[in-house]
Amino acid sequence: MKSVVIDKRRDKVNDECGVFGIYNNDNLDIVSLTHDGLYGLQHRGQESVGMTVIKDGEPFTVKDIGIVSTVFNEKSISKLPNGKISVGHVRYTSHDYLDRAATQPLVMRYIEGSLALANNGAISNFAEIRSGLEMGGAIFQSNSHAEVIGYMISTHRIDCDSIEEAVLKTMDDLKGSYSLVISSPSKLIGLRDPHGFKPLCIGKINNSYIISSESCAIDSIGGEFIRDVNPGEMIVIDDEGFHSFYSENKKTTSLCLFEYIYVARPDSVIDGVNVNLARRKAGEILFNENPVEADIVCGVPDSGLDAAQGYASASGIKYATAFIKNKYIGRTPDGVGADKKQRLLKTRLNVIKNIVYGKRVIIIDDSIIHGNTSAHIVKILKEAGAKEVHVRISSPEFVHSCYFGMDLPKSEDLVSNRFSVDELKKRIGADSLKFLSVEGLHKTADGCNIGLCDGCFSGVYHADKPKIIFEDKFANKIKKF
Repeated sequence: MKSVVIDKRRDKVNDECGVFGIYNNDNLDIVSLTHDGLYGLQHRGQESVGMTVIKDGEPFTVKDIGIVSTVFNEKSISKLPNGKISVGHVRYTSHDYLDRAATQPLVMRYIEGSLALANNGAISNFAEIRSGLEMGGAIFQSNSHAEVIGYMISTHRIDCDSIEEAVLKTMDDLKGSYSLVISSPSKLIGLRDPHGFKPLCIGKINNSYIISSESCAIDSIGGEFIRDVNPGEMIVIDDEGFHSFYSENKKTTSLCLFEYIYVARPDSVIDGVNVNLARRKAGEILFNENPVEADIVCGVPDSGLDAAQGYASASGIKYATAFIKNKYIGRTPDGVGADKKQRLLKTRLNVIKNIVYGKRVIIIDDSIIHGNTSAHIVKILKEAGAKEVHVRISSPEFVHSCYFGMDLPKSEDLVSNRFSVDELKKRIGADSLKFLSVEGLHKTADGCNIGLCDGCFSGVYHADKPKIIFEDKFANKIKKF
């Protein structure tokens, strides 16, 4: 039998990045706090990390390929002085290669000083804007959307009286998704696109301000969550205090629903909804829509665990831990040998045989992209003696790609476009397979104070899709580091 090559990284939905920043009013050790804040956002990206500190108006930066613990070692972190402002970034790239020049924060120098930018999102008119800038003589060092945004801000700054005005003008030019943390020599700026696709929130520690992709990072450094940045809002923090401005470019709000399903940490609160409670509710609704008789309910670590608990609670079926996850194996398929991807998936999850042996098992996962991971999970459960394996997915079927920052394959490559649910059930070897409905998914986020995007499930998008897809001419020449 031919072995199936399973790439865990490509068989899950991945988010682009996490951003973080501090404006220091208390002589805090912002290098250590930003380091810890980025640890709190590590789930949003494990491929590169960086930090820029502004001291006396000058930027000092440490960034590299890797995760927080490897990039910020004792030697590298000692290069950063304690300063007034910090900007941090963790990155996931949607490409199959890593562009070192795109590692953030990006620090750009122009006539008014310097800008440090950290971005989470995808600009849908990126190709048109970049082409126009190149025609005007701009030279780009990377394929980063943040670099294009930096060029636009610096260009507008020539005709504007302040950096705030230049950023607002740039917001009017951008389409798509972005949550940005920016530092000028004297100001910390946070902005969220008018749709609100990506989360961004504000916190405080003593008299100092924090801007973060998620509230969990604020909690992790002992800060106090204040509120979310609103769609279309720009927050400016300087020596005079906290200021709020709004873009006049009003749009239908569309927070990505997959933040609640998979991306965000369970202890975060996003736009009024606790992520843990949303996932538990997804499990409850999943049972109400798709009940089945079984002996135990189990979740696929980590994002399936909360939904499994919700399913168990609603059904009265016993919740059990069926898997042990090796947390020292990352999400990227590193390793040795020709079959490294297959072997790494096997070593990432191990079944506790005495839990599942002879049992009818319901297994809850957050999504199915290609189906290879689901097939592997069903296989190892049955090899461990499970009598039946019923798969329940706490999101609807993925049938459309995403253009606003989630790394999904093209629509034609999504398994739910190639097979019916019954055909997919047979392919993964399950005794039954059911998905949460789109209506049920929306119910999981009841109480969210902005609108929601379900485009990858429904095909309905509230923002313009890219008219031109940017293709990096050097993509085939750059090997993954």
